[in-house]
Amino acid sequence: MRVLVVHPGPWFSVGDVHRGWVRGLRENGCQVLDFNLNDRLDFYDSIHVERNGEYVKPLVTEDALRLACEGINNAAYKFWPDVIVVVSGFYVPPQFFDVWRDRGHKVVMLHTESPYEEQRQLALAPHADLNILNDPTNIDQYPPGTIYVPHGYDPAIHHPGRSDSKAEFCFVGTGYPSRQRFFESVDWSGIDAVFAGNWQDVGEGSPLRPFLMHQPDECLANEQAADLYRGTQVSANLYRAEAQDGCDSEGWAMGPREVELAACGTFYLTEERGENRAVLPMVPTFDGPEDFGDKVRWWLARPDARAQVAREAMAAIADRTFANHAATLLQHLT
Repeated sequence: MRVLVVHPGPWFSVGDVHRGWVRGLRENGCQVLDFNLNDRLDFYDSIHVERNGEYVKPLVTEDALRLACEGINNAAYKFWPDVIVVVSGFYVPPQFFDVWRDRGHKVVMLHTESPYEEQRQLALAPHADLNILNDPTNIDQYPPGTIYVPHGYDPAIHHPGRSDSKAEFCFVGTGYPSRQRFFESVDWSGIDAVFAGNWQDVGEGSPLRPFLMHQPDECLANEQAADLYRGTQVSANLYRAEAQDGCDSEGWAMGPREVELAACGTFYLTEERGENRAVLPMVPTFDGPEDFGDKVRWWLARPDARAQVAREAMAAIADRTFANHAATLLQHLT
């Protein structure tokens, strides 16, 4: 089967999901064309021309977006895929989906932001042949045939092993305001902590600033994040509390980071959620910043107990590979 997979735009986080699905489809024998919408968006947005002695952008954002997406059509009609898989899809105009379907291509929409941005996703859903959600909380609002596929991991990246990184505690993720407030309220005294990801709102006066392992406006490649996980003693999973207006922030499904943590054999603490209590009941939870700090210290002092929890968690999510998820996608297209 020939599959064209459209990149979501951002290279981190949802970009990691994209790379996992590309690899998973290839492992299922598909001939995959990986369309680099991210690079094309950057290119068209960076164009400047000289006008009256000044360098200005000749394209407004909408024009840059349209030109970047026109490349998908060019790629499709050279490659002529059986299926076009769009990851996230917030940068692709819905009319493009309709053209592809009119030409006989099956269109699959991988929705990655449930339930936080459900309204934006629901606007795209009617334009796809198959919708796949990362959280089933609002699945009844989607077209018939919509399925839930959990977050996955890539065994080539997310696995136990040696690491060059060493830390007592690490957290990798976007520094949403809710997360920043939480971690700023934790007593970190005596704990060797490392934070990575997009923490651009952490100011010079924040108690988290000394813990950042890179510049606040930078991010960490997924391969580096996995290496950091393997080298830390305790990590954490906090769900984002920020949502699009009118959307839920309370989901049911596990997030990508906790699946990756478990796959790396990393011990971590987590907020409670429906799916992680069903699948990972062995992973300890916490109640607020003070309890979190106390439990980090408690578990740091118990390496054997940490190792046992990590082994059980890794076994519990062993089947959640991108290859298995891609096989599920293909089964629903037959």
